Parts: sequence; C-alpha cells; structure tokens
Amino acid sequence: MSVNRARVQYRRWLRRQATPAERRLWACLRKRQLEGRRFRRQHSIGPYVVDFYCPSERLVIELDGAVHEDVARARYDARREAYLRARGLRVLHFENQQVLEQLDMVLEAIRQAFRG
Repeated sequence: MSVNRARVQYRRWLRRQATPAERRLWACLRKRQLEGRRFRRQHSIGPYVVDFYCPSERLVIELDGAVHEDVARARYDARREAYLRARGLRVLHFENQQVLEQLDMVLEAIRQAFRG
C-alpha cells in the first residue's frame, strides 16, 4: 500500500473515531454553515493531520482533550504547531469541554479569526 493511500485510510479512520466534541463542531462547520467558509475535517498538511482546516482563511482548528496534557504529547504538539505556523497557517485551539459546554463562544472565536 502506498504512503498516500495509507494516509487517506488513516484520515477516514480518524473521522469514524471522532469525539463527541469533534462531531458537534463539525455539525456547525460543514456545508459552509459558518460565514460561508468551507472547512475540511481530518485534513493532511505535510506529515500532520489537523482536526479542521479552512483553506480560504489558512486557519487550522484543533480540539484538545486529556491526551494533550501528557508531556511527550505536548512536545509533539509544539513541533506540529511550529510546522503549521511556519507555513503561514493560523492555529486555534479549543478544549473539548469548551465545544460541548460553550459552543456559541467557540463559534464566535472562529468567526473573529476570519480575515473579513
């Protein structure tokens, strides 16, 4: 199996394993529901897969759960974010609980990140 095909299968697996917070946010982002912007879910950028990506805004949205509190994971996340920012992408982070409990605030923060 080619590397590209393996990556596509991995992204599909991630979509099927979506957390409740990812499913809830995707329900608000899909089909250009948020300010007419198109979002992709579990999108590859270089060697990384991001939770959500808006190409027109060059905006990455990451949802963080308990796994991101691990020290090794935090180092990986820092390298990943540096890689994304070095390519001119903006990265927003939200905790899963924020999406589940304060969805309106999360959506407003994403709107505020749009360039206008």
